[in-house]
Amino acid sequence: MSAAVTGVQPGEATVAPGRSVVVRVPATSANLGPGFDTLGLALSVYDELIVTALPEGELEIDVEGEGMGDVPRDGSNLVVRSIAHAFAATGRRMPGLRLQARNVIPHGRGLGSSGAAVVSGILAAQGLLAGDVEIGDETLLRLATELEGHPDNVAPALFGGLTIAWVDETGPQHKKLLVHRGVSPLVFVPDFTMSTEVARSLQPLQVPREDAVFNVSRSALLIAALTQSPELLMAATEDKLHQNYRAQAMPGTDRLVRALRAAGFAAVVSGAGPSVLVLADGPGRRLEAAELAASVSDTPWEAHMLAVDFKGGTVREYAEGAT
Repeated sequence: MSAAVTGVQPGEATVAPGRSVVVRVPATSANLGPGFDTLGLALSVYDELIVTALPEGELEIDVEGEGMGDVPRDGSNLVVRSIAHAFAATGRRMPGLRLQARNVIPHGRGLGSSGAAVVSGILAAQGLLAGDVEIGDETLLRLATELEGHPDNVAPALFGGLTIAWVDETGPQHKKLLVHRGVSPLVFVPDFTMSTEVARSLQPLQVPREDAVFNVSRSALLIAALTQSPELLMAATEDKLHQNYRAQAMPGTDRLVRALRAAGFAAVVSGAGPSVLVLADGPGRRLEAAELAASVSDTPWEAHMLAVDFKGGTVREYAEGAT
């Protein structure tokens, strides 16, 4: 059963105006090929958010970087809704808020930007309520999953590393694993976006039994490849459940994945796409993959040489002028 939120008195307002926290949340790549809606990996690209309590009813939102000019600056903002969700779950009244967001995670590219926004809000609420209401890891995951709809992105965003996420009768669960130091992630980000809802709509409700068995075997192998045996990554990243069905909506992504795999690189669609994740078995191989991508595609792909983030989302007290 999920850990309860402790110290709750319904309707109380306990966050004094001026209290401020800073939140840092990593990008994530979900699915990793065969691990559909189950596996996720935290990556070393971060959104940062400073949240300051204001008098009740006030709201100020400032966004820099990704989403600037597009992100809502009212109560429909996903971070604001996530903070409100956490406060409602604790029985506390939400204070007014000032949000100062510095976004680096690309939006609509399959790198967990919405999950990062949800986690940012949940962690901000945890930080603002610290010392009054303690929100444990199980509750963080539950609240984030309630907003995101599934835990495969929010689990690595919260806890870092490689996560296996599932839902049982008590709610969402996760297991964090350490990734082998020989695994070197590379992400190719295009200048076009992809809707997760559209991507999901392209998948059939039923799949052949042999395809299901195929993905079960590859998902099990992928855990071994990522934690112990990077030399198995090519075989371990094969998939028959979602990537082929979504290819028609992302022809450029499909071409790049096929070209990279034909050359021996463990390339997959990152989340719902359209970014491409390469799980290379060494830094040198990433450079080769980047050169190949530049030569085989007429789509401009921005290559990001990344590390696995092992820490996950963080929140701490913030003081003006502190670094």
